[in-house]
Amino acid sequence: MTLTSVIRSTGSFLPARILTNKELETIVDTTDEWIVQRTGIEERHIAAKDEPTSFLAINAAKNALESSGLRPEDIDGVIVATTTPDQSFPSVAVKVQAALDLKPGPAFDVQAVCSGFIYALSVADSMIRSGSMNRVMVVGAEKMSSLLDWTDRSTCVLFGDGAGAVILEKSEQEAQGILSTHLYANGRLNDLLYTDGGVSTSGTAGHIIMHGKEVFKNAVTLMADIVEEVLTKNNVSPENIDWLIPHQANLRIITGTAEKLGMSMDRVVVTVNKHGNTSAASIPLALDDAVRSGKVQRGQLLLLEALGGGLTWGAALIRF
Repeated sequence: MTLTSVIRSTGSFLPARILTNKELETIVDTTDEWIVQRTGIEERHIAAKDEPTSFLAINAAKNALESSGLRPEDIDGVIVATTTPDQSFPSVAVKVQAALDLKPGPAFDVQAVCSGFIYALSVADSMIRSGSMNRVMVVGAEKMSSLLDWTDRSTCVLFGDGAGAVILEKSEQEAQGILSTHLYANGRLNDLLYTDGGVSTSGTAGHIIMHGKEVFKNAVTLMADIVEEVLTKNNVSPENIDWLIPHQANLRIITGTAEKLGMSMDRVVVTVNKHGNTSAASIPLALDDAVRSGKVQRGQLLLLEALGGGLTWGAALIRF
């Protein structure tokens, strides 16, 4: 018997506060036209001081649980992808576990920045395929605003806060669910995107430092390579893909990936315009948005892909 993991349900949560490009014009030396032209971002959500990452993650997880029709005791474990935890420890995942009144089981965080959700999804898939878990809550949650230098116009205009979640469930249908996941990192490129602080160095979280042109160049190349790997591994062609659901960092990168696949943009889920870059939360946020809007339907083939600091990158092919 071959076990696979299918997405039982999705969920998401965005803080109420919306920061528009026009408002950013009053904070830092930038313009709405400049931001939209270079990134495609029009607005982003910003969490309040009393809304930590766990608050976002808990609400997204609750949303996914409500949509699933399951009970808290049906969930065997929790994995949260985040680079902005509330504390050095304990993990955000244990806070989600407690808030949802889930039974004791594995609960831990995964840190791969913008690729974090793909990494967490791959770990959860492996746990289910091994037979050790029946259902795993996988969450991507970030309060990226807590890492921003609001005087740095090259970074503060890019990021937003939010969370998305899925419940993975054991299945015996081989052609359904997660068909393959692909994970990579190249630590020699770590200086392209990083924070200038940390627990064991400065004792602070630090601020995001990004060499945008180099990140962009690597993103276009690495995304094209990993997409080709996914297609070859699964013996599918680009026209077989119903939806491309990419990490929502920059509309130009998203468009470039779609062009290399020969996909029209009407087969690409885009939320970067209203969410900004929410790092590990961006893919599950985009997925839930597409599910709830009726775009993504059961049985469709989804290609998820992301690149983040590390550099890390990854992709997943999923029969929804």
